[in-house]
Amino acid sequence: MFDFFKSKKADVIDHWYSLVPGFNTSTKDFYAAVEKELKDREVPGLEIFYVDFAEGGLLSAKREYLRMTRERLVFDICAAPFGTAYFFSCRFAEIPAVIQLWQLLVVLIGALMIAGLIFKVAGIILGIGILIVGFIAAIYLLRNAVSLGLKDLDATLIKSPVVGPIYENWFRKETYYRQDTRLMYRDTVNDVVKAKVEEATGAKGIKLIKFNDYSPILGELYKPTMVQPSQTLPAA
Repeated sequence: MFDFFKSKKADVIDHWYSLVPGFNTSTKDFYAAVEKELKDREVPGLEIFYVDFAEGGLLSAKREYLRMTRERLVFDICAAPFGTAYFFSCRFAEIPAVIQLWQLLVVLIGALMIAGLIFKVAGIILGIGILIVGFIAAIYLLRNAVSLGLKDLDATLIKSPVVGPIYENWFRKETYYRQDTRLMYRDTVNDVVKAKVEEATGAKGIKLIKFNDYSPILGELYKPTMVQPSQTLPAA
């Protein structure tokens, strides 16, 4: 019942990788090709940037990833050498909207200040009426922000560090459209990255690329999923 108060890590929804023996390429060129393709497709609301993750502890070497985010969806793409081989990987995760106690306190204090101001201006009886009407109107607005054409308000509330998690957990409707949109983002990014892997390897005469899919089951544990290798076009 109170899961939205628990601190959670990002939930990995799916993860695949491809290890290519005897192959090497430019990581930056590969990331640039993926970024350009996604921009050419005009994928809406997708923010693209680069992040460095440590390979081990605090003082270990760092590896650069291409990260793409949309609301709480996260895609982390990696392309890097592995000995004499080269690997590509793609993780798709969703960051839970976790409500913190301080956020509730800030909202409560803000609501009490607004109520106090209304009572001071309108008096107790009229103030109570205004608060009831305002509360109902606010709930309706938050529940139907997107359907009312207020997409900017919806996006602003989601990004708000104070009210964002409260809005998502208690007011924002989960709809078929939002579920389908998440799937479309996942499939679009996956398809683009895999196509660029095949393009990069195919340019050097590698005809067969195997993508290994792993499905998360418990935390850091994964189970393998059987997939068919993909045939690339011969090098020009």
